Amino acid sequence: MDERGVQSIDTGTLEDLAVGATVLGTGGGGDPYLGKLMARQAIEQHGPVRLVEPEELPTDGLVLPVAMMGAPTVLVEKIPNGAELAKVVRAVENRLGREAAALMSVEAGGINSTIPIVAAAELGLPLLDADGMGRAFPEIPQCSMSVRGISATPMALSDEKGNLELLETISNDWTERLSRTATVAMGGSSIIALYPMTVEDAASAVIPRTMSRAVEIGWTIRVAQSRGENALQALLDLTSGRLLFRGKVADVMRRTVEGFARGTATLEGTDKDSGSTLELEFQNEHLVAMREGEPVASVPDLITVLDAESRIPVTTEGISYGQRVEVIGMPCAPIWREPGALEIVSPGYFGYPFEYSPLEEVRT
Repeated sequence: MDERGVQSIDTGTLEDLAVGATVLGTGGGGDPYLGKLMARQAIEQHGPVRLVEPEELPTDGLVLPVAMMGAPTVLVEKIPNGAELAKVVRAVENRLGREAAALMSVEAGGINSTIPIVAAAELGLPLLDADGMGRAFPEIPQCSMSVRGISATPMALSDEKGNLELLETISNDWTERLSRTATVAMGGSSIIALYPMTVEDAASAVIPRTMSRAVEIGWTIRVAQSRGENALQALLDLTSGRLLFRGKVADVMRRTVEGFARGTATLEGTDKDSGSTLELEFQNEHLVAMREGEPVASVPDLITVLDAESRIPVTTEGISYGQRVEVIGMPCAPIWREPGALEIVSPGYFGYPFEYSPLEEVRT
């Protein structure tokens, strides 16, 4: 892969992107298989989606992120009807009185890495090679755009029944509160368009090159596997990650609460980790990894579960009893280690009684 990364997303590139984005998604972002099917159909019907950098667009052009919102456990069964994406994009465009110059992913992860591809293909728009997290987080204010002072509204929400809601709020916290309530009322998931911004603002507010990064991760795993090489080590080398634990899933407690999938997965160690246990606590995404009651990784750093044989990432709604897995940690995007950003993504924000320690400084 060259320095620029990929120039467009076609049906071949899509396979690698879906895997790589699910690695970055830390267990969240929704079912990657469903999203891949939707994106493949859109690309086959409308053609590949062009990836662009901010400098390729007019500085005053409108960038509009799109996504699915809700609990991943609901997304598995509640499938969009296909009309929602255009509806939410047009609703925000109409409110602002201007057309989008490009769409964007809100977060890397599962279906939310491919939903923007579907929308871009259907609407004939380019896709900014970026996202708002460099991973997946459960709440709307947990975006780099919010850290840089950009409003999440006007925001549009739609469901498969045809309902449409347009929000304008006084803060991004209120956006989260009101849109989560609406999403729960819509059945637990919705399609959204939010954080409208100019290309000039996006250039300094987004996490750059996330989409091509996801493709590179998926490509690295696939090629290493096909060559009989150590795919895990190749992934860790690429992402500056580290292996946290090898084990078998001994128990999963999962529930859908207030629009989130919350729970804990307990792993019993194998190989060098035999005799130890690891608990993964999640709110859509993995938040903390606790070994014998001590944190070995936490938000905002990435915690991802891989199938021990295929090295394909396992989502929080997909993890199940008896699976043999590997848990890896990866450093987050630099913005999340800034003091202002840590206020909304640290372990303390999620109610854990310990401070964030960068992955590189934690002993395992």
